[in-house]
Amino acid sequence: MSKIPVFLILTFFAGVVSGESGFDAKSVREAPLLRDGFVPRRIDGTLFGPDSNDVWFFETSSDVNDYRAVVKAGARFELLPSSALEKMIADARTRSEATYRLRNARITKYKDRNFIFPDHFLPLGRAKKADPKTPEGPRQKSTESIKTSPAQKREAEPALDDANDVLKIPPEVLEKLRAGRKEMETGSRQITDSNKVSTDELQQPAEDGQPQQAKRYSRGVNSVFVDRTAFLVGQDNGRLVFATDALGRNVRRKSLRLLPCEALELAELKRSVELERVRFKIAGIVTKYKGKDYLLLQKATQVYSYGNFGR
Repeated sequence: MSKIPVFLILTFFAGVVSGESGFDAKSVREAPLLRDGFVPRRIDGTLFGPDSNDVWFFETSSDVNDYRAVVKAGARFELLPSSALEKMIADARTRSEATYRLRNARITKYKDRNFIFPDHFLPLGRAKKADPKTPEGPRQKSTESIKTSPAQKREAEPALDDANDVLKIPPEVLEKLRAGRKEMETGSRQITDSNKVSTDELQQPAEDGQPQQAKRYSRGVNSVFVDRTAFLVGQDNGRLVFATDALGRNVRRKSLRLLPCEALELAELKRSVELERVRFKIAGIVTKYKGKDYLLLQKATQVYSYGNFGR
């Protein structure tokens, strides 16, 4: 009989321990994830990288709030390849501090991770501290007050003009009116258009053997990719690309590397449940990075051929 109470005590102790451990597991919250497609007005932070995989990161200096979740300052986001990132890397190599403000950057979500697709960036710098200057002493006000008699005050006051008096124009105003009547001399030189670019001026430094001044870009050059059919194809290195399908037309095929986003994750799920190749009608943003084309997928709709075209 003594074994039964001991068994009950051990069972109760095991239940209490498992309950506490389960409570601790629930109390530990995972890192919040921002929603896919969120475009914050601005994100300030620092550019870091590259790592061994040639990946660049952006560490935020302020909180990022998408009105559903808040990511605290100091979080690092992986930057997706884009033409804006390539220009930002080139600009960071000429600066001592790679601090930037991202404008209209797009947040993406892929397999429980957040990424940033940069579009527009502004370099930031620290303001120089002003040299301390000795404060100037207060101006000494004269204590002597000018005393005037009531008769002098009456003489100083201007006399009121009669309504029937002739209006008198000051001489300085008359001189300006006479000067305005004179014809303005105009030169024979034509007015240059500020929007016109002279090719000779741009090519002049190169002809003299002097290097041209490096241009700093702040905005990526992207294009829109709409209503194109393509197959989701896996490569030998494990990457997925969209290979465009011309549907029998004489159109040059194109392969686009895919950037991680929620639309890509859904397309992969559709591809995994099908036995044959799946044709999609896709739409997204095409960008270039180091001479290669990348696609930030926005929409992928499965297209059925109904036996008219081979899958």
